[in-house]
Amino acid sequence: QLQLVESGGGLVQAGGSLRLSCAASKNVYSSNVMGWYRQRPGQQRELVATITTPRNTNYADSVKGRFTISRDYAKSQVWLQMNSLKPEDTAVYVCHARWEWRDQWGQGTQVTVFS
Repeated sequence: QLQLVESGGGLVQAGGSLRLSCAASKNVYSSNVMGWYRQRPGQQRELVATITTPRNTNYADSVKGRFTISRDYAKSQVWLQMNSLKPEDTAVYVCHARWEWRDQWGQGTQVTVFS
């Protein structure tokens, strides 16, 4: 079983920044995707950003140009740098990894952006 532990959420004013971290308890191969999803109140979980190799990243249109995903392949860690945050970014952010042909999920970390 792979465990994903997130940290870095919190309360921030609109326009501010936060950096989310996710650490995997076992090795996640670089060819396997890691990423971030979020679930806003009353809505379904949605993709925020994913990464395999450094050149292979994918972002939701709503966060392009504001969020940056990065990854440490040796430590199986992934980060999400979030800038220019908006109130609509308020959500529980959940780390994801594809591991042994299964989707693995973290518990999530709350991000609240106030105006």
